[in-house]
Amino acid sequence: MEKSILVTGAAGFIGGNFILRLIRDCEFSTIIGVDNLNDYYDVRLKNYRLKLIEKAVENFSGEWKFYRGDIADKNFIDEIFKLAQPTHVLNLAAQAGVRYSIENPAAYIESNIIGFFNILEACRHCKNLRHLIYASSSSVYGGNKKIPFSTADRVDKPVSLYAATKKSDELLAHCYSELYKIPATGLRFFTVYGVAGRPDMAYFKFTNKLLRGEDIQIFNFGNCARDFTYIDDIVEGLARVVVRPPVTENSAPHKVYNIGNGQPVNLLDFVNILQEELIRAEILPADYNFDSHKKLVPAQAGDVPITFADTSDFEQDFNFRPKTSLRTGLRNFATWYRNFYL
Repeated sequence: MEKSILVTGAAGFIGGNFILRLIRDCEFSTIIGVDNLNDYYDVRLKNYRLKLIEKAVENFSGEWKFYRGDIADKNFIDEIFKLAQPTHVLNLAAQAGVRYSIENPAAYIESNIIGFFNILEACRHCKNLRHLIYASSSSVYGGNKKIPFSTADRVDKPVSLYAATKKSDELLAHCYSELYKIPATGLRFFTVYGVAGRPDMAYFKFTNKLLRGEDIQIFNFGNCARDFTYIDDIVEGLARVVVRPPVTENSAPHKVYNIGNGQPVNLLDFVNILQEELIRAEILPADYNFDSHKKLVPAQAGDVPITFADTSDFEQDFNFRPKTSLRTGLRNFATWYRNFYL
């Protein structure tokens, strides 16, 4: 039977890049993309990713279809599954962002809970389904003191609504996998960054602000570290996961993995590397006074001091670990930013 894959969040940062990889690999005869193209951030970036996909499919031997719609719309999702009959489903559509979950909690319940439930229900009735892969987040670890974060750790004390919805997704997926034997894999992504990424992420937001001569806020007075993971490494990891559904004995065919760089970087060190690469790309002048624009401020609600992925299970099962250095990733981003915006 030919393989077809449905990717939700197809115009998103991870989704758009992964579809480009699917097109290149020709692993699937049909690729179906779904996205609501909402305005949580600059829609031009989403359209840019879709244009890259449209260009890539000119040399694709398979079929590419895109549908604009919301996974929270059950009728829409049911119709897409009926038309597509996918063998694989990658659910990346979600309302992202820890801080925005404080401002607009309803968006997280609608997309991350109701939307994911609709995906699970559709998968339940999809006769051809071989594998469901879905996005979780490192945010589920909350304020865990033990590092690195392991998938064996308890994660029942979230510190943001975003984290609570992602942990809920893992529980729902396990339940459906147990009841209906749906092979399912959850991936806890750790601070994904890179070319044409999300403008609400620190590296992108800082660049925008510095270019406008505005101050950047460094939370928890700089006493933070993040496990930055470059988009190409995320895509490579996904490519290995999609074609290998979990096989378990006497239990639900459901597994959860961390996918991160495994090398947390202090936020102040991150800012120093970013400013060096912005100067190198000639986005900012060599004499730019960074110190006058850096403000150390207290931690915000929902923030955690460190994220640090234990990826040993992922390395063992998929023979891969991220390899892109933060400097290389930020250099690639700075080059793209200059070409795209300046």
